[in-house]
Amino acid sequence: MELRVEALSKTYENGVKALDNVTLSIQPGMYGLLGPNGAGKSTLMRIRATLLEPDSGQAFLGEIDMLRQKIEVRRVLGYLPQEFGVYPRTSAQQMLEHLAVLKGLSNRRERKETVESLLQFVNLYPCRRKSLTSFSGGMRQRFGIAQALLGRPQLLIVDEPTAGLDPGERNRFYNLLSEIGEQVIVILSTHIVQDVMQLCANMSIIHEGKVLYAGDGFEPTPPDLEDVFFSRILQLGS
Repeated sequence: MELRVEALSKTYENGVKALDNVTLSIQPGMYGLLGPNGAGKSTLMRIRATLLEPDSGQAFLGEIDMLRQKIEVRRVLGYLPQEFGVYPRTSAQQMLEHLAVLKGLSNRRERKETVESLLQFVNLYPCRRKSLTSFSGGMRQRFGIAQALLGRPQLLIVDEPTAGLDPGERNRFYNLLSEIGEQVIVILSTHIVQDVMQLCANMSIIHEGKVLYAGDGFEPTPPDLEDVFFSRILQLGS
């Protein structure tokens, strides 16, 4: 299944042009959307997640019109936003079961098996009865991946998932995403160059709402990844 974005544009009421004629084609696997903060990445992710309307353009997931068939999109979509809230004092298992019901898993036995399997997959099963508010940042992000995988999505969108994580949790997250990306389209939106270098064979660079590059990942040399990336943006935009 291919994800196609054609000439998407979005300007907010305050006059900020968040997207400017964005066109991309994304195949199954890990795909990096790289750019500095404010580049338009989150706007593009929210449109793909059916949470925001563009001013113009089209988007298709296989044969699904993502702008007109939003219910169909949501059935095959997993989404981990940059920030997500949880109910206070609710355990990981309770929250995931609640979200599973909302996702349409009505059979109690099937729902229980799915929830337990996902908690084991993200290595949170031993903590399943603990309150989500007691989780570390990395544990909450792993829980976020578990909820995004409910319903076996064909498209998984993760927006700035490793910001604020320590190196150990970041590596655990890398491993999770790599395993997921073997079977579905996973779009990793981030301003962290290392995330894309570690995970994504294909990528695009977005800056000031425009796609400056789309294709194979490039390999800047450590330790100056950030400097190389922003120099590349300046070169591409000139």
